[in-house]
Amino acid sequence: MNQQIEKIKKLRAFVLASVKDLSVEQLNAIPAGHNNNIIWNLAHVIAVQQGICYLRASLPPVVDQQMVNDYKAGTKPEGPVGEATIQNMKSLMLSSLDQLEADHEKSLFGNYTPWNNRYDVMISTIDEAIDFLLFHEGYHIGTIMALKKYV
Repeated sequence: MNQQIEKIKKLRAFVLASVKDLSVEQLNAIPAGHNNNIIWNLAHVIAVQQGICYLRASLPPVVDQQMVNDYKAGTKPEGPVGEATIQNMKSLMLSSLDQLEADHEKSLFGNYTPWNNRYDVMISTIDEAIDFLLFHEGYHIGTIMALKKYV
């Protein structure tokens, strides 16, 4: 499973490199016709990772619970975020995956609760959840690249 996590790390590193020169204003901009922004998408992939990996296994998230609440599925930006928050989110993009990898190696996800995702796909194990993360990350990378064209 470490190969899947490594793939997600590469995707996130690609995204981070793609947005590294964007200003705070650009990261927070919500283009006309869209309901979120680049920084929301970065935080969202972290929040979803926490939800479908840790919370579904009855484990506490490795990021602040408020971040999970603010950026989980069904949320939208509630206002601009500042430079310190952006830097924290960028840091968590990779450090949260390092922690997931370490926790997976420790077999901490044995109490995983199966669930059907919004695409009606049953996710029954942590390994299936990590596989789903690859799809989810790809979707949001596409969104980030589209948003970048407008900011």
